[in-house]
Amino acid sequence: MSTGPSDAPGSTAGALRHVLSHLVTPLLMCIGMGLAYLGAFHAPQPHDLRVDVVGSGAGTQVLAQTLQDKGDGALSVRTVADRDTAVNHLMTERAFGAYLPGDSPELLVATASSDTSATVVQKVFTEVAAGQDSPLEVTDVAPTAEGDPTGQGIFFLLVAVSIGSYASVAVIGGAGAVLALRIRAALALGASLVVSAVGAVFAGPMFGLVDHGLGGLWAMAWLYSAGILLIGVGLHTFLKRWTTLGVMVLFVMLNFTSSGGIFRPELQPGLFGSLHAFWNGAGFVEGVRSHVYFGGHGLGGHVLVLALWFLAGLVILSVAGLAESTRRRAAAERSREAALPAAGAGAEEEMEEAVGV
Repeated sequence: MSTGPSDAPGSTAGALRHVLSHLVTPLLMCIGMGLAYLGAFHAPQPHDLRVDVVGSGAGTQVLAQTLQDKGDGALSVRTVADRDTAVNHLMTERAFGAYLPGDSPELLVATASSDTSATVVQKVFTEVAAGQDSPLEVTDVAPTAEGDPTGQGIFFLLVAVSIGSYASVAVIGGAGAVLALRIRAALALGASLVVSAVGAVFAGPMFGLVDHGLGGLWAMAWLYSAGILLIGVGLHTFLKRWTTLGVMVLFVMLNFTSSGGIFRPELQPGLFGSLHAFWNGAGFVEGVRSHVYFGGHGLGGHVLVLALWFLAGLVILSVAGLAESTRRRAAAERSREAALPAAGAGAEEEMEEAVGV
């Protein structure tokens, strides 16, 4: 009985090496996800969290300075003259809490900006009011939609749109590798339309994460998804089987953790707070918040972030097109060079037969 090829020791060893080399990818994903998520979320601590104390008297100044000193860098406390100014700071996200001292102290928060930041601020000023033997009244000047009571629904929408986008990259890059790049690019844009439409259905009629502004949300979801898909499809030309890992690093590990969907940068380590300023997930989350809850304040900057990532996708796709074109020309040249000796040998044989050699 003959031994099949799969039973050969050399074949088994080669197959084992092949499997082990591919297991490197999920191992790196595990390490990367652990470092990113635990590094960003495991111990949130406020730093320079902006809060206002309302009033102009000496007592207000003393309270603000006391909070600043006791916070040891956790809070950035300033005084404002009146309640309207404090509300304006909350609605333009220049502050995350405003305390009105007195016999009936009141705390103003904007949970639509960040529920976790509002919770931290409320804990601080509940202790302040307790020290004055006064109950604290909390007023939310920017509550979230009824379908998103924790204010984190937009973050989970980001997760859904991201997974749909980078999973589509794997399919287009793998199953569609034989297609021309322009066709893959068209598939990427088509997939982004579908993914963003699904996201809009989730956000609006299905779960009610937003109660208005659904059209603008869909537009930002499309711009966000298209950027991921174009970048991913372009990178596949260079990264090949490492594309999935590369896309996960960009659009999961660094993206979700810096988006501000769970903790704003004021509650995170410096790296993730820095990425929040220009990463595309933060552009989407903050853009939707601005559009839905804060009257479009700062919306242009957030849309610009998404547009720049989309533009980066077009640039990477263009570079990939040039690289693939160069590879095709080089392969064609090698084929011609390989064909020349064979053609020369055939012509020589024909000549020898003609002269009777």
